Amino acid sequence: MTDQQSLPANDGVRGELQQDRFVGDQDLTRWNNRAGHFLASAMHRASSLLGPHGALILTLVFGAVLAACLTALSAQVYEAVTEADGVAGLDHPMLAAGKSLRSPGLDVLVTAYTDVGGTIGMPILAVAAAVVLSVRRRSWTPAILIVAAGAGSLLMTIAGKRLIGRTRPDLTDAVPPYEYSASFPSGHSLNSIVIAGIVAYLVILRLKTTRARILTAAAAAVFALTMGLSRVYLGHHWLTDVLAAWTLGAAWLTLIITAHRLYLTVRKQRAAVVANSIPS
Repeated sequence: MTDQQSLPANDGVRGELQQDRFVGDQDLTRWNNRAGHFLASAMHRASSLLGPHGALILTLVFGAVLAACLTALSAQVYEAVTEADGVAGLDHPMLAAGKSLRSPGLDVLVTAYTDVGGTIGMPILAVAAAVVLSVRRRSWTPAILIVAAGAGSLLMTIAGKRLIGRTRPDLTDAVPPYEYSASFPSGHSLNSIVIAGIVAYLVILRLKTTRARILTAAAAAVFALTMGLSRVYLGHHWLTDVLAAWTLGAAWLTLIITAHRLYLTVRKQRAAVVANSIPS
């Protein structure tokens, strides 16, 4: 751990191997189950043909396909639940609660905040984070992960809206400017948890104290939570749209982090082979 911490943060592949591998004392390249070993072996074989970054991209593509299947499955479950008035029983009370809190000034503030997670604000934040992290680390890995996270999140949002086609709350219950696309899932909520989550994850990998890691994770969680609730407050989404988006976003984020762990595992294996081939 001492050698790992003494390396500069922008040391390219060496920095990835010796700094991104650890969260505290936990080695992300250590797999304690058969599924992990199987995935690591498959990633290693793909890396021998495509290189580590090529294998990472391929893994993310497979993950996106799996995420799309999860979106389709969640759509079916969502329809069954709403038809039975299960979680959907919270939709109207939560909308009413949001309306009771409104005021002209607060409406302006929340609208400005929710724009950060929109189709303009979120891509700008994602690109900025990808550029800064990639330049500082002299690696394409952060850019690949953040771009893949955003692209997968967008595809899941589009697929969910087309599969369900749920109507948003009435315009009379919403704060302008109005939105007219399908309501399920909330794209703002899905994008915020995925983008904030992957950026927080990449930052946490280079933080040295538990307190700093907790604060970073908490900041990302608060951002995703408040972004989702802002959509309900404004009357642009039902609560169940937001809950479904958070669930899908968390699943996609887990897949991305798993793909990155597999990438680090392959990097470590390749480095070990090179080290063993050098005469002592």
